This record gives sequence, structure tokens and C-alpha cells, in this order.
Amino acid sequence: MRETKRKILWLISTVMLLVACCPMLAFAAEEAEEYVPAMYATFWSLIPPLVAIVLALITKEVYSSLFIGILIGGVFYSGFAFEGTVTHVFQGGIISVLSDSYNVGIIVFLVILGIMVCMMNKVGGSAAFGQWAQKHIKSRAGAQCATILLGILIFIDDYFNCLTVGSVMRPVTDKHKISRAKLSYLIDATAAPVCIIAPISSWAAAVTGFVEGEDGFSIFIRAIPYNFYALLTIVMMFSLVLLKLDYGPMRLHEDNAIRGDIYTTPDRPYADAEKEIVEGKGKVIDLVLPIILLIVFCIIGMIYTGGFFSGTDFVTSFSQSDASVGLVLGSFFAFVITIIFYVARRLIKFNECMACIPEGFKAMVPAILILTFAWTLKAMTDSLGADVFVSELVKSSASGFMNFLPAIIFLVGCGLAFATGTSWGTFGILIPIVVSVFQGQNETMMIISISACMAGAVCGDHCSPISDTTIMSSAGAQCNHVNHVTTQLPYAITVAAVSFVVYIIAGFVQTAWIALPAGIVLMVAVLLVIRKIYGKEAE
Repeated sequence: MRETKRKILWLISTVMLLVACCPMLAFAAEEAEEYVPAMYATFWSLIPPLVAIVLALITKEVYSSLFIGILIGGVFYSGFAFEGTVTHVFQGGIISVLSDSYNVGIIVFLVILGIMVCMMNKVGGSAAFGQWAQKHIKSRAGAQCATILLGILIFIDDYFNCLTVGSVMRPVTDKHKISRAKLSYLIDATAAPVCIIAPISSWAAAVTGFVEGEDGFSIFIRAIPYNFYALLTIVMMFSLVLLKLDYGPMRLHEDNAIRGDIYTTPDRPYADAEKEIVEGKGKVIDLVLPIILLIVFCIIGMIYTGGFFSGTDFVTSFSQSDASVGLVLGSFFAFVITIIFYVARRLIKFNECMACIPEGFKAMVPAILILTFAWTLKAMTDSLGADVFVSELVKSSASGFMNFLPAIIFLVGCGLAFATGTSWGTFGILIPIVVSVFQGQNETMMIISISACMAGAVCGDHCSPISDTTIMSSAGAQCNHVNHVTTQLPYAITVAAVSFVVYIIAGFVQTAWIALPAGIVLMVAVLLVIRKIYGKEAE
């Protein structure tokens, strides 16, 4: 009897062991065969981000929209298998992106900036700057122009730009009754569009790295006059301010702001942060100095990661820098010196500085959550081969449309960056294709097409609700994210439409001396027509 029981137990144990081993063996087999999903490199690879974007715009709720997009990506990847979906979403998605060193660096940078903003508010630096600006900036137009100019000056990195401009200019724009949606637009429009035409920036470094077999930095410089979307976005911002023009959903937000409601919608995602702004002993220098320290140390941090202090020249060190590590190092040292500066001036006690750490982290939680979901959605899209699908599409359409190719590349870049929420990923896909098509044949067209790729990527990134730059512009302005996306979309689409026409012109004339002036004139003309339809904004 006992022997029979032993045999039965042995049999059950063996079966259970085999059952447990089967998934492992299957997994090992999949690893050996390099599992490729059935929907890999097809149109279906673009469905998850498109669903997330559409849901975010319809429901006005970004967290669930992004997660549904992630879930659809997991389902497509696993072939509708429950276990495979769950594993891919969490292990291949959320856990994977949060264990990526670059992503973690960006999160740490966000947290440090949040802490510094909290300290600036605690000592009264933000309030002091607001009072100073109220005396020196007399109008709504002046406040908007000051925001644009500050955004253009901070051209090192788009992440740094978004949060710095937001923290500095929020008190100013609030006092002049400028909506948070408009502030978000001005921040976003001076982030990526300015960085992509700045030779010394993390974006220039990224682009030069994708141009193989050519002098990447030289090509980047020569491509600047053809980067119509970036240049016309700057023209658009100043024109909107000088013409006192707003249209689309932004018009409602600006009209409400003039009446005293800078939010329009009931949602106040950063309401607690406003309460931290206090009237203290702080002076303007208590906000300006930390910002200067951030700029100086972030530049030093970036060139340090590029090998500047090991003998590499300044330009090369910037082009091969690690923006994530450089920004973390720079912001950390700026943070430490700011604490010493505040404590030495007896504006705040050391333990109060430490109390700002969890408060600053808390202020950045919405941005970190959306970023994490956006990165995970990109991981889902990558695993489905969206980049392969788009690259094959561009290659197949290249022949026979040479003069129209810059305009076609611009549209493809817009679509890809909009769907994936990343400019740099779009550069990596399209720039090598452009180089291979034109290399050794027509160098001018290669430059125009590379610039069209960069412009399209920035345009798509600018419009996309799942773009990290768009997310951080909302965080910097302390604006509801969906409000920011819906209000800036008509503006971005207007510039994109003009840029598309100008790229057609550039494809035929092949000179910036004709195409760029034509683009500026067309941009202003379009805005004058819109102004005639909408009329001036309320004074």
C-alpha cells in the first residue's frame, strides 16, 4: 500500500515537474528562434500608439489611454495569448524601461529640478521674481515675448528647457493673466524646435550620431536653414503675440484667463505646488542664481560625459555626450550649491531644504507616471517593428519622387514621431535611409531631406500627447496635459501645413535663399488670414 502511494506521488511529482518545465522549454525555444510576432513590421504595429492618442483626446484622461495602448501592443505581440501579453507588458515593457539607465537618469533629473523649484518657492525667490517682473514687464505681449526669448536662450536640452522656463515664467504669466495652456505652448514651441537648430545641444549630438559615412556636424549646420518647421514655429510665436491672435481651443483658454481663470477646466493637477509659493525674505537672485548654476553645470556635465576633460575638443565632446548622465550630474551639483547658498544667507534651514525633497518628488509624480507609460508604449511599438515598416515604406516610395521627397519625408517623419512620441527614434530610422538614397548623387537634396526628416520628427513630437517633451511642457507650466495637447495642436498643424508646402518648393529650387523667405511670407500671410476670420483677442 505504501509502495503504491510512493509510486503515485512519484508519478504526480514527475508530471508536475514536466508541466513546470514546459513553459521554460518553450521560452528557451522561442529565445533560440528569436520570436517574431505575426504582426511584426506591418501597419498593425502603429495601431497601439494611435489608439492611445485618440483615446487621450476623446476621454481627456491620459493614464488609462496610454495603458490601453500598451495593453493592445502586448496583445498584438503575444498573438492574443494571456500569459504572453502580461509578461510582455510588464517584463518587456514597464520593468524594462524603468531599468534603462538613460530613462532613470531623466527621472532623477526631473526629481532634482522639482526639488529645486520647491526650494526656490520656499525661500520666496519665485515671488520676488514675480514682483520684479510685474514692475518691468508691463503687458501680456511683453510676458509672452520674455517667455519665448528665455526659451530660445536655454537651447542646451529640451527637458531642461521645459522645466526651467516653466518655473521661471509661471509667476510672470500668471500675473498678466496668460492661460497655463498658452504658457505650455510657448514652452513646448521653444523646446525641441529650438534645440534642433542649436549646434551645441543634446539634439545636435543625437542627429550627428545617425549620419554615418559623412561629417555629421557639418551636415547639421548646413541643414539649419532648411529646418522650416523649427524656424517657422519661432516666426509663428512672435507673430501670434504681435498680432494679438489666438484661435482654436486656445482662444477659449486665453479669453477665460483674461477674466481671471488661467485653467479653464476644473482639473488642477499641480494645485498643491502653487501653495508653496510664499512671500519670504528671498530676492530675485535667489531664483536667477540657481537657474544660472543649472545651465553652467549641465553644460559642464554634458561635455564631461563626452570626454572634454580627457582631451576631446568642445564640439566633439558635445556631439558624443550622454545627455541623461550629464544633466543628472549638472543638476546635482547645482542643487548642492543652491542649498549652501540658501543656508548661508539664512533664508531657509537645512532640515527645511531636506523637507523639500519629498515635496519636489511629489510635484513631479504626474510627469514621471506619464513618461513611464509613454516609454512603455514606445517599447511595445518597437517590439512590433514599427521602425522596419516605416523604413521599408520610405524606401519603396523614394524612386520617382525625387523633387517631392523632402515633403514626403517630412510627412512620414511627422506621422512616425506622432505615433511613437519620439524624435530621436525617428531620426534613427529615417536619416540613414536618406543618406543611402542621396549619398554620392545629390548632396544638396541630401541636406534638404535630412532637414525634412528632423523637421518632421520635431513636428510629430510637438503634436504627440505621448511625447516626453510635450509631457514635460505640461509639467513645467503646471497645466493639465490634455488641455496642453488640444490647444497647441491647431498651432502646430498650421506650421506643419506651411512647412510641407515650403519643402515642395525647396525640392525644386534647392536653395534656402528662396525657400526660407517664401516660407516666412507664407506663414505670416496665413496668420493674417486667420486673424481676419477670428479677429483680435480680447484686450
